[in-house]
Amino acid sequence: MIRGLLGEYRNGQVLIIVRRILSFLGGVVRISKHQTESMFWETAAATEPSVPVSYPIKTVEELECGSYFKSFHYPFNKASVGNGGCCSSSLPNRRRLLVCHDMAGGYLDDKWIQGGSNPDAYAIWHWHLIDVFVYFSHSLVTLPPPSWTNTAHRHAVKVLGTFITEWDEGRAACDTLLSTKETAHMYAERLAELAADLGFDGWLINMEVNLDQGQISNLIEFVDHLTFTMHSSVPGSLVIWYDSVTVDGKLNWQDQLNEQNKPFFDICDGIFVNYTWKEDYPRLSAAVASDRKFDVYMGIDVFGRNTYGGGQWNVNVALDVLRKNDVSAAIFAPGWVYETKQPPDFETAQNSWWGLVEKSWGVLKKLPGVLPFYTNFDQGRGYHISVDGHIISDATWCNISCQSSQPLLESADPTNSIQVSVDLKEESYSGGGNIAFKGLLEEQAYFETKIFQGEFLLSELPIRFIYSVKSNGNSSLGLKLDFTSTDDQRASILLTPQAVNNFSSKFSKVIITGEHKGFSSGWVINEGEVAMNGYTLTEIRAVCYRSASAFNEIGRQHRSDGNDETVASSSDYFAVLGHISIKTADYKPDFPVSSSWLVDGSYIKWTSNPLGSKTLDLKMSWKLISGKNYLFLKYNVYLVKLSKQASGNPGTAFEHEKEYLGVAQVNCFYVSDLKVPSDTSSLKFIIQVCGVDGTVQELDESPYYQLNVEGP
Repeated sequence: MIRGLLGEYRNGQVLIIVRRILSFLGGVVRISKHQTESMFWETAAATEPSVPVSYPIKTVEELECGSYFKSFHYPFNKASVGNGGCCSSSLPNRRRLLVCHDMAGGYLDDKWIQGGSNPDAYAIWHWHLIDVFVYFSHSLVTLPPPSWTNTAHRHAVKVLGTFITEWDEGRAACDTLLSTKETAHMYAERLAELAADLGFDGWLINMEVNLDQGQISNLIEFVDHLTFTMHSSVPGSLVIWYDSVTVDGKLNWQDQLNEQNKPFFDICDGIFVNYTWKEDYPRLSAAVASDRKFDVYMGIDVFGRNTYGGGQWNVNVALDVLRKNDVSAAIFAPGWVYETKQPPDFETAQNSWWGLVEKSWGVLKKLPGVLPFYTNFDQGRGYHISVDGHIISDATWCNISCQSSQPLLESADPTNSIQVSVDLKEESYSGGGNIAFKGLLEEQAYFETKIFQGEFLLSELPIRFIYSVKSNGNSSLGLKLDFTSTDDQRASILLTPQAVNNFSSKFSKVIITGEHKGFSSGWVINEGEVAMNGYTLTEIRAVCYRSASAFNEIGRQHRSDGNDETVASSSDYFAVLGHISIKTADYKPDFPVSSSWLVDGSYIKWTSNPLGSKTLDLKMSWKLISGKNYLFLKYNVYLVKLSKQASGNPGTAFEHEKEYLGVAQVNCFYVSDLKVPSDTSSLKFIIQVCGVDGTVQELDESPYYQLNVEGP
């Protein structure tokens, strides 16, 4: 990987120095954007409280002593979405796609665990194509930010950190690591402990240094013991070897699996082959791997540095060769689309680039069939945040942890009557995302498009579908459900709020949903139950059509410039799908009462200014004191400031003026530099519990922490 960053050269102190200077300058530029809150990693690792961040471990000394676990930031860095279900099982016995995320040294917008303010932050939403995600940087131990682990696990994708040794520091680290069999085992155990404790699924091992021949036996011990310990502590975990140092200790990239690197491949879960391979190397590597050919991940550098096919917009050239030879692929640095500002804009370019991958590689994954299933189409960034149709924040934001299950939208086709996209600027029912349907649709026509494919097996108990829609005029939106039986019988059901006589024959059955208005004006909630015992739900499609009963009504045309206009045309179509929830008919959200929680405040710091106001820094932690096991999606954190004048009637004050502070994925939240007016007597922090089915606890029933404001 270092070779790719330096071009064709493998050695040369001048190039190494140049790269370090460029890397430093790049870091300075990025840090300057966050001067008020950013910090260097040395500060981030301290025990003093500060805005929670993700950061790497830079030295073997830090790794050995376990200083990371003593950091203030450690509890915030635990993934909240476990590796259960698909992630805890072995990889499928087919060719796979590994994606290695390398962007400007890593830890950019994604390092802010509680979220940042950049709505244009980088994100991936094509998880249906990915089997393994690697977070990469040039620090010794790269720990994936929990935001990536959370959203990847939500899409049944395994997440790996990176252990890399390079340059003189890397050689010195190897001298320590490989000094004895015991040290090799000890450092392997430290890495396994980090993965197990933080909730990710393993490691990419990249030894980018020349080693002494005598160190190879301990390197073998290190890789073997790490693989064994990971498998013992994290079900379904992976250790993958990068094609770098060979069995004779030389840093000599092979670009294929052969006798020079196979001893490492034999003792771990796969090899990431360097990306300058030639056309026949995948076939040769598959032959060497034999029945483990799917564990060979042939590298493709998206920046195109000597990679087969040239990468960039020709990434499919390499993928076509790998598909033909039936081996796996490892895409390195897909953030190229974002970093190089490919036109016309990031979202369009990102969808187009991944569309090339999908067209070449195919969709090999399906949604895991686990209920309840919930999605609000959030990409983990946006321009507002909503709860049950109400906008609770109009600030720009980014937090990949909030990314919901992503729809499988087909590439934009200008010939379609309806254009479909995830739209972050249209009003959302929940979070900051939705699917918008815009275009022209005549009275008798209808349009459908796939949004999900999965494997939900239905039993005797019916399942309930709930989805929210906001539309204009006579635009209507239903859901088409495709089912397959064990004997390959097929059926399709349309969920719709009203009869569709003109095209109802296209479906096996039409179910009229119960319809009620949402809490916010304009949103309509549709509910319907489906009983298909023994059938598997394989696909969900959106169906756009016209409501005959309201066909002549005047509607609103939504324009891209935000200035809506009243129109009389009956062919203009606009609808927004806000969320989908699927659960068994007997499922009911179960929130513990407020008294079931123990909420505590610590690291409380007040700072006064001459005008009488104050600022507050505070860490809140909460835990259930009841014995029952609950599973929650996240926690919304609100603040109510009680003034001294209103202290005699706290109920009224708490009923209004709730301020949204942010979201917590774990059972703690850090409040930083909170402005407290001089007339405030106390602060009430409300922790709203969010269920896995998308429901939220009522605020007046949620746990809270109340803090009196200190006197002058």
